[in-house]
Amino acid sequence: MISLAALGGILAVLSSNPALPQAGVALVKVDLNVVAQGYRMSKLIGSTVSNDKNEKIGSLDDVIAAKDKKQLDFAILQVGGFLGVGGHLVAVPFDSLTIDDTGSKITLPGASKEELKKLSEFHYRSS
Repeated sequence: MISLAALGGILAVLSSNPALPQAGVALVKVDLNVVAQGYRMSKLIGSTVSNDKNEKIGSLDDVIAAKDKKQLDFAILQVGGFLGVGGHLVAVPFDSLTIDDTGSKITLPGASKEELKKLSEFHYRSS
């Protein structure tokens, strides 16, 4: 544990040294019209996912962004189970989903519940 005297000395050095680099935040102007037309993930989570035959194949459990934060990489789907219990979680590329303009219908073309259940099960990391 650091003592108050030592902490005071560190603060004195930091405050008396104007040559220390200053960290800044780069702000970027965004087009709010483009943002407003996007999908709110909080509204999509829990939605039914159907295939192109209009068969329910699962539900959207989560969306995971890559650590580089440049894109949404994976959609986590829950397949099977009942009311969220006993489901099998799988990861699919987010861009493989088709979402209608209102965000009320999510489709994974060409998929079936049986094929999704054959995918490796996804487990969230505990941290």
